[in-house]
Amino acid sequence: MIKIDQSLIADLAESARNSDRKRINFNFHKVPGDPLQRLLNVMQPGTYLQPHKHQNPDKREVFIALTGKFLALEFDEQGKITDSIILDPAKGAYAAEVPARNYHTIICLEPNSAIYELKDGPYDPNDDKHFAPWAPKEGTEGCDEFMNKILYLCSLL
Repeated sequence: MIKIDQSLIADLAESARNSDRKRINFNFHKVPGDPLQRLLNVMQPGTYLQPHKHQNPDKREVFIALTGKFLALEFDEQGKITDSIILDPAKGAYAAEVPARNYHTIICLEPNSAIYELKDGPYDPNDDKHFAPWAPKEGTEGCDEFMNKILYLCSLL
């Protein structure tokens, strides 16, 4: 049995605080070829996940908020926000499923936020994510400005 409890999330939150990326993944799938990828992604505000989509091969992705708060977003091909939800288990907004071929990202809104992710496998780093050309690459200049623009457009800043 795989167990997800407060202790595991607290340990991962500490690792995320000490990470340059301000997030840490904890995989439950044993091998990249698993047909169902399952992981915890524990984040701190300020972490940046470049918008991306999963296609060729097509893959769905599910985000289930366990603690904290996230903004989950979908975009069209030009980068316009087409849908969004604030995932906040304290307010009854628990999860979002993103269909294959849709650009999406999540923005962490509270410290020590934990999200459980499910995605169709297998995982192959060569074709897993197709990054949005209209968004800055992780680790480059403009990531904070990009996130702040999204937060402003969603009336969160």
